Amino acid sequence: MNETRYVLDEITAKDTWRIFRIISELVDGFDALSTIGPAVSIFGSARCQEGDSEYVMAEQLAKKLAERGFAIITGGGPGIMEAGNRGAQAGGGKSIGLNIRLPQEQAPNRYQDVSLDFRYFFIRKLMFIKYAMAFIIMPGGFGSFDELFEALTLIQTKRIKRFPLYLVDSNYWTPLVNWLSTDVLKAGFISPSDLKLFRLVDNLDELVDFISWCEREKCWEFPDDKLDGIQPGKSL
Repeated sequence: MNETRYVLDEITAKDTWRIFRIISELVDGFDALSTIGPAVSIFGSARCQEGDSEYVMAEQLAKKLAERGFAIITGGGPGIMEAGNRGAQAGGGKSIGLNIRLPQEQAPNRYQDVSLDFRYFFIRKLMFIKYAMAFIIMPGGFGSFDELFEALTLIQTKRIKRFPLYLVDSNYWTPLVNWLSTDVLKAGFISPSDLKLFRLVDNLDELVDFISWCEREKCWEFPDDKLDGIQPGKSL
């Protein structure tokens, strides 16, 4: 018999006391993150190793952002998450890890100044979005795709403000962008304007400059046509 238990399976009409656990996670997150200041969420694969090009790039980017006064939020695990937290500490910034309990892959890295532990993905996702003024998606797998498309959906449907969203490493992301720009667009499943909600990035210094400018000018308050320079397929 398979004795695996899944989080959603455990929520039943007779088990509604779990609502209090959900409330507890929300309160802990709000209390811990409400005073962190401007922050950037960095996502990417848990499977890359120290020394890999993606790891090095994430560490450098986080360090540059921390030196500009940004807190860095990651998923708190290994790989690119570890690199982001490590770079944040190296840059003298706040290093925040939003850890998730998983049966494999996820183990908290040692570079976190603020470490929160979540059982529920949807609460963790709320914290990523609520307390970040920009999203950076490094090369990754299903988890990174999930964060990318959830953020795009929320911006597209105007459930959240249009904050900057960057895909770092055009070599990795261009095939996805090409598919969105051809098959998905031609099928009418997205609009041309939806392709302006993110930007491909290769130059880390220019990316940091743009995020700093955006925070200073509150770019999310600009009308959409003023942000039309954010074009897919073009690197900073």
